[in-house]
This record gives sequence, structure tokens and C-alpha cells, in this order.
Amino acid sequence: MNRNLQDSGYKANGKMPQNIKKRFKGMPLLHFILLLSVGYLFISLIVIFLISSNVKQKAIEDLSREDARQTAELIFQSLYSVMSDGWNKKEILATIERLNKAAPRMEIMAFRGQPVIKEYGDIPGEAEIREADPLIQQALNSGKEILKTGSSEIRYIYPVIVSEECTRCHEEAQPGDINGVIDIRYPIENLKISLSLIINIMLGYFILIMALLFVGLFFKLKAFVVKPITTLAAIMGEITHSADLSKRARHGGWIREVHHLTDYFNRMLVTLQDFQYRLEELSVRDPLTGLYNRRKFEQLLDYEVDRATRHCRSFCLIMIDLDNFKHINDTYGHPIGDMALQKLALLLKGQTRKSDVIARLGGDEFAIILPETDFDHGFSSAEKLRNILVNSALELPDCKIRISGSFGVVSYPQNGDGVENLNIAMDVAMYKAKRSGKNCVAVLGENENCAEMEIFKKGEFLRLAMEEDRIAAFLQPIVSIPGGLHAYEVLARIEEKGKYITANEFIHAAEELGLTVELDKEVFRKGIEYLVIHPVEKTKLFFNLASRTLANEETIREMVAFANKMEIPPDRIVFEITEREALPRISELSHLIDELHELGIEFALDDFGSGFSSFLYLKYLSVDYVKIEGSFVRQIAVDRRDRIMVEHIASIANQFGIKTIAEMVEDEETHALLQTYGINYAQGYYYGHPRPGTMNHQHRKSSQGEAV
Repeated sequence: MNRNLQDSGYKANGKMPQNIKKRFKGMPLLHFILLLSVGYLFISLIVIFLISSNVKQKAIEDLSREDARQTAELIFQSLYSVMSDGWNKKEILATIERLNKAAPRMEIMAFRGQPVIKEYGDIPGEAEIREADPLIQQALNSGKEILKTGSSEIRYIYPVIVSEECTRCHEEAQPGDINGVIDIRYPIENLKISLSLIINIMLGYFILIMALLFVGLFFKLKAFVVKPITTLAAIMGEITHSADLSKRARHGGWIREVHHLTDYFNRMLVTLQDFQYRLEELSVRDPLTGLYNRRKFEQLLDYEVDRATRHCRSFCLIMIDLDNFKHINDTYGHPIGDMALQKLALLLKGQTRKSDVIARLGGDEFAIILPETDFDHGFSSAEKLRNILVNSALELPDCKIRISGSFGVVSYPQNGDGVENLNIAMDVAMYKAKRSGKNCVAVLGENENCAEMEIFKKGEFLRLAMEEDRIAAFLQPIVSIPGGLHAYEVLARIEEKGKYITANEFIHAAEELGLTVELDKEVFRKGIEYLVIHPVEKTKLFFNLASRTLANEETIREMVAFANKMEIPPDRIVFEITEREALPRISELSHLIDELHELGIEFALDDFGSGFSSFLYLKYLSVDYVKIEGSFVRQIAVDRRDRIMVEHIASIANQFGIKTIAEMVEDEETHALLQTYGINYAQGYYYGHPRPGTMNHQHRKSSQGEAV
């Protein structure tokens, strides 16, 4: 793990570190919300209590003012009616006394003003009360009503203002003068409360409380919950945008869940950073040996080529292929084999410079870049490593293993001026070392360099074409004599920049480098897919098989299984073999032909007549077709000896019950002669050129060189 991971204090083990829980003792979110709610409820109650006192006082004043005004007006009208009838002072006092008795909890008093006192005199004992009460004096002087509310009593002083009607009895009074005041006192309990007012006040309180509670909760939750989460989301956005896993979220607030969320997020970043580091290592390192892998080796080789080019320097490449390593895996098991590779990697590291680049290219293949090293030093380094490897016993559990290797050495720029050419040169050198008996160091000589590298260039070209699915199956018609389409021969082509390269350009390289099996499998797959795409056609397909493919019965069975999977009947498949492939293993091949015959697959002996033992194969191999060598067929119209050979082959084949196919038919005259010799089928440019298998082919006769 890199330094950033170590400094962070986290472990990428899928569990929360214990120090996280011990380090922070914050409040849980549920407790915070509960405490916040209780706190705001308590505050709301205090606010309600404070506001309610003022609201209550105001409500009492408003209600009592209106109630007292109505009562005072009623009393005044009662007294006015008494006075208007001419009653005297005593009768007025009696009336007031009766009113007080009618409302025992209400005290009503009337005080005369100056206009009435001047005209009718003062009531005994009233002057002392009037002078001692400042509120009465205030009401008499200002002419304004006065309301005073206490904790238990309401007092209302109502001034009696002189009107036009009053001047009839009070001649000296002027309108607007104050004839007196009516003083009413009653307890608050007697106040008549309005139901609508109570409802409105309660509704107002509820709305106010809810508003206060919402505002308070909003800002508190925003500060303690929303803000930390928003900050965390912003950090996530920055990390996503910049792909920088080194950033960390800061711990904010004192809510435990928010704090733990931040901790978990930071720990997740550490884990991702660890995974990123490991993936980067896996992308450039071989997981078994810890050496660079092929991908990184190619990058470093490209870098070394650029560096050597800029500074006009040379460097060497050493390729190592362990000899018979499969035997170690088969004898001791793959775990021991893996340990042997690890020991070998340590050995190579110990015998090379720090500036040298060691890579495992795959399996038991290794490569070393020796910067700033000329060819002679590169060769001596390879020889030194070979001797150390041969003379070293790898210490493994319960055994010691000695292994050897084949070494190939190439130099830049002597053996290649670029990555591609250097890779091909390494393959050629390794191929030469294997062919020379293994356990040796091989280099490229001046004479063999070009020829061998050309083979490997074509081999790389073929490998790349197979990887990129650029192998194409071309079909050339095989027709019945005298006419009618019978089958197609499937021919391999490589698509390159819109053009198709014939097999003559790459088949030799495929044979030299052991690529014929994969090539045959790919061409077979393309041919079978053609039959699937064209179910109406009932033609057979002839497939050429290389000697390596025929020697690998497992591959043959895989091909047959693929045809069965694609629901293609075996009797539509014909495998072509040549005399050259049949000769080394005629007995095994005979057994394979008999086995596949039982499935319905047929065989054709290709290029018949090209060898001295051609007729011998008809005795030991149960083939269904013989394809007469085209060099005999092409000249039968002008060469009597060719006519005799073709006629003789056709006669013998017919007597063996084997169908004949004449190759390289290119004109009408040759086609006409073949009918007289009893030839069953024919193919050539006269009947049609090879065409891509993806096209529908319509057979028709054409002139020489014209495609069908």
C-alpha cells in the first residue's frame, strides 16, 4: 500500500476501525431531533406565556371597554329618563341605588360636573370623593372615557357630554360641556367573552407556534445536518469530476450519524485508492512473479527505442524461453511450477542491473531490456544468465529442480529500428535457439536475418488478422460434369484495407510458426456460418486441412461438434488432405477417416498425381474423391501425355468407386474433353473465381478469367 494509504489511518479490510467509534462521542440524530423538538416546545411555551399575558390584557381592555360603554350608556339613559321627568336629587340617588342592588357585583356611581353643580348644587359628600379621585378629575377635565383594568376589577369612567337636547333643562350649559361622569366598577368574571374572539386567538397562537417551531427546526437541521451532508456531496462531486481519490471529507457538526457517514466515506476512498493502486499494479505487473507484464514491457520498449534514437545509443534485448517447462508442471504439479517461476524471477533480478527491465511475457517466456548496452555485452550477459540457470538448483518444497532455457539476443538498431521489428527479431532469434537444440544463446546472422524475419512478419500479420476477425472464407464452385453446382471449395483469405490477400502469401509462415491449426479452425467456422446463412443451398463444402490439424484429433472433433451445434448435417462436409499430409501417418489417418465416415463426413485426396505414391493411397485410404492435379488438367487440350494421365487416373478411380474432380479447368475445350474421360466433377476459372462466402453465388458458365 502506498504512503497515502498508510498515512490515512484506515484499513481497507471491510470493517470500521475501532478508533472511529472511540474517537467521537457525538449525539445520535434521533436524540438530536428529540432534544431539538423538546427545546423548541419549551421555548414556544415561554413565548406563548409572555405573549398571552399581553394579549389577555388587551383582550380584557377591548372587551371591557365595549361592555362598560354599553352599561354606562344604559345607566345614563335610565338617569336621563328620571331627570327628564323632573325627579329630584333624592330620586336620582335612589335610582342609582336600585341599579347597584340589581347588579350586586357591580358598583355604579354618578358624579356631577361644574355646569350641573352651578345650576342645581352639589350632592353632599360627593365633592370629597370627586376631588380625591384623579381619574374622575381627568374624565371631567378631558371629556374622554377612561378604562382601567386590574387583576380582578374593571373600572370604566363614562363622561356625560352636553348635547342640544340637554340645554333645554340645563340652560347655562353649552353643547360639549361635561355635565358629569358615570363611574362603573365590576369584576373581570362578569366580562362577556366572545366565542369568535377566543377561536381567533387560539388559531393565531397555533399558527404562530407552528411558524416559530418550523423556522427553528429548519435552521437547526440546516446547520447540523444539511450543511455537513451538502459539504460531503460537494466533495463527492469534486472527486467524481477530477477522479482524485486523495481528497478527504472534513468532519463537521456533532451529529453522530453525520460524523460516521463522513468517516465511512473517507474509509471508502481509502479502499478505492487501495484498489486503484492494486489495479495499476496488476495492469503493469505479472501477479505471480511481480515482474513487468507484456503490456508494460511493450511500453518500456517503445520508450527505450525513443530514448536510444534521441541520444544515438544502442541497447540489447534478451528473450528467454524455458526448455521443457511443461514437464515440470506435469511431473510436480502447477503449484510447484509457479514456485519455480517465482524463484527464477528472483534469480534474474539478482543477476541484472537496477536499470535493466525484466518482464514475464507469458507462460515460461521472459524478456530483458539492457539499456545502453552494445551487442557484445548483451551476448555475454545472455550467456552468463544461461550458465547460471543451468548450474543453479531451484530450492522448492521437497525437491530441487534444475531448468534450462533457450536465449535469443537482438540489438538496436542492428536487428531492428522499431518496436515491431525488434519483437519480430526476438521471435526469430528464439525460433533459431529452439531449432538449434535448446539451452543455447542464438543471435541473428546477416544472411538469415531477412528471410527469417519475413516469415515472422507474416506470422504476426496472420495472428493479428485472426485476433481482429479479418480471416475470410472464399468459395470456389465445384460443378458436376456436364453441368450443375455440386459443392464449394473453401479458401482462406485475409482482408487488408479493403483488399483480400490469398493464402499463397501467408500459408508458408503459418506452417513454419505452427499457426495452421487455428487458421483451419477459423476457416471452418466461417464456412459453416455460410451454410447457416444460406439454408436453401444444399451444396457441400470442401475444407483443406493441414498436417498439424489432421494430427490433432481433438481439433477435428471440435470442428465436428461446432457443425452439429450449428445444425449442419455432416454429409455436407468434405475434408481435403494432400499426399504430403497423408504420408507420415497413413495408418492413424486411415482410422480417423473410418471414424468420421460413420458420421457422414467425406474425404478428398487433393493434388492427386503429384507424387510417385499416389495410387498407393487409394489402397489404404478410404477417400470419397480424388482431385486430379491441375498441372495435368490445364494442358490436356494440347498435350497428349497429360490426356493419358488424366484418362488413366479417372479410369482407376472409377474402378475403385471413387469420384474424380478435375482442377484448374480454364476453357471450354478442356471442359468438353473431361466429359469423354468420365470425370465426375471439375473446378477452375471456367466455372467461377473464388468469391467471399458472405455473397450469394449463382453458378453459370463463363469465359476464361470471368468470375461467376
